[in-house]
This record gives sequence, C-alpha cells and structure tokens, in this order.
Amino acid sequence: MKKNIFKEKKILITGHTGFKGSWLTLWLLLKGAKIIGLSKNINTRPSHFQLLNIKKKIKHYQVDLKNLSKIKKIINNSRPDYIFHLAAQALVKNSYDNPIETWSSNSIGTIHLLEALRKVKKKTFVILITSDKSYKNLELDRGYKEDDLIGGKDPYSASKASAELAIQSYINSFFSHKNNKVFISVARAGNVIGGGDWSENRLVPDCFKKWSKNRFVDIRNPNSTRPWQHVLEALNGYLILAKKMTIRPRNFHGEVFNFGPKNFDNNSVLKVLKKIKSFYPAAKWNIRKNKKFHESNLLKLNSKKAKKKLNWECKLSFSDNIRYVTEWYKSFYDRKQKINICKLSSEQIRQYEKIK
Repeated sequence: MKKNIFKEKKILITGHTGFKGSWLTLWLLLKGAKIIGLSKNINTRPSHFQLLNIKKKIKHYQVDLKNLSKIKKIINNSRPDYIFHLAAQALVKNSYDNPIETWSSNSIGTIHLLEALRKVKKKTFVILITSDKSYKNLELDRGYKEDDLIGGKDPYSASKASAELAIQSYINSFFSHKNNKVFISVARAGNVIGGGDWSENRLVPDCFKKWSKNRFVDIRNPNSTRPWQHVLEALNGYLILAKKMTIRPRNFHGEVFNFGPKNFDNNSVLKVLKKIKSFYPAAKWNIRKNKKFHESNLLKLNSKKAKKKLNWECKLSFSDNIRYVTEWYKSFYDRKQKINICKLSSEQIRQYEKIK
C-alpha cells in the first residue's frame, strides 16, 4: 500500500485490546490515524495491548457490544471514517465452556454494531472480521471459497456463521438503497499467529509459555493442519480491502474475502513445532492424543478472490512466518535484557512493509 489513506482518519476498532486488535491499532497509529478503540476488557495476562503502552495515544472505551445504546452514542459522537470489527469470543474451547457468552459476543455483538450504523449519514467504510470457521466444515481438500456453505458444529463456529447471516441480512435490508453511506465488506482469515498472543489453548503461546520455563509441551493433535499465517498478513489484507473500498465503494459493498496462505499452504502442528525448533532449540514436546471436544482437523481457504480483486497474497514464506513469531517471543522472554514491546512490534511491522 504505497499511498497512506489512513493518515488523520478517524478509525474505530472493536476488540482493539485483543491480539489482532492491538497489532492493528499499533499499525494504524504508525500510519498517523486517530484511533477510537472499543473493548469489553483486557482478557489475557500478559496483554500485548498493555505492553505496547499506547492507551494514552487513542480514545479508549471499555464497553460491551451488547450495550447497544453506548455503541450508538460512541459512533454518533466519534463519526469514524473506517470501522474494523474484531471484537469476539475467539476460542473454540471457551465456546463449549461459555456458549451463551460466545453467541452473545459473536452474533448479538455484531448485530448491535450493524444496528448502530443504520442511522449513520456520513460515508463510513466497515470491515467485519469473521472467521475461516464460518464455513460448514466438510473436510474439503480443495479449499473453501467465499460462496461455499457456512455453518458450524461447535458454538464458536456456529456463532460466527450466524453472524455472517445477520451481516448479509442487514446489508440487503438496510444498507442497499442508493443513498446509502455505509459500505460493508466481510473478511475471513485463517489461523493467525504472531508475537503478543497469550490466549489460552492456542498452540504457539502455550508452547512459549512452557518453553520459557524449560518445560515440555503436551501436543494433542500433531497431525491437524491449519492455514497458519502471520497476524500482519491478515491485517494487511484488511487494510488493502479498506483502501479498495475507499476508491470504489459499491464494487466491494457486501463482498466477502478469504485471507489465507497462498496455494492452500496448510502445515501440520508437528511441522510448525519442528520449524520453531530450528530457530529456538529449547523447544520440546510430547505427543499425547486426547481429544475432549470437537475441533476441525482440516481447514483450507481459497484466497484467489483476494488475489484477483485486491492484489493481496501472503508475503511471508512458512519459514519466515515462523521466524517472525519465534524472534518476537524469544525477545520477550529474554530475561537478560529489558524489551520495549512497542519498539519490537513496530519494527516487525516496518520490516513487513518493506517486503515486496
């Protein structure tokens, strides 16, 4: 993205204190944007957002998306140019433990944001981020396309699929008239990894937490594959989509885009671990197969549409992806030196932007 369209723009990010949200907030701050952040809480310790120490640089609101009146008030008062909706209960295991919260956050929260946008008269570009797990998983090897069937067995997947139905319903019912000023696109990303993720029951953060204490990691599904991609790859897709929407709003209104590794480059959990070990010899694990809840074994995204219409594709090789992640955590857990997390993360963003 050569031209910086985000400088001085007001950008509202829901879920800005989360893993992906904090990286997006930092990236847009580096581009000179004025950030309005909405999050219910800071749900991990440590927290990438807190370690970045950027709270004073943005308008930070602690608010639940289920509070429709507050959401309406914030949007009406802030009048954002762009909205990136990332707020969600994003973990499959947690969706079994807290199904009602998962449905409320992922489905009702999205509906409330859409409802708050109904009366907006200012041109606003909205990117709603859902999930690769929105697809009804048929263990297809060809890679899911944007018009494939959506659905889900677990509460997380089903709540995301339901959010997608709500989004299309709102677009067709309330944002399709000729004088419409709100333009909406949907983004589905693959299994995103990167420094600063401390969510529970996630392969990479769980591993580095234990390896930092010289402990073994128990691996339950070594042969499961995921479309692993670095967090900056997916966020770059969202930013490119927002830029394209700005130029040709009606061409992208209501459109859905997959953002996943090129050539359906899925890799097994075991291959990820072995690649990490090549950069971080202290990595060690045990294989213990013990599947207590349903989780998809095969997930592939077909991102040809993003390549064709957005000229987007992943820039990092699998090896470089893992290297970025490993270097971040190695720096964080290096007890011999005090790390400036904002400087570390900003440098990775700048390095990524230089890649052709």
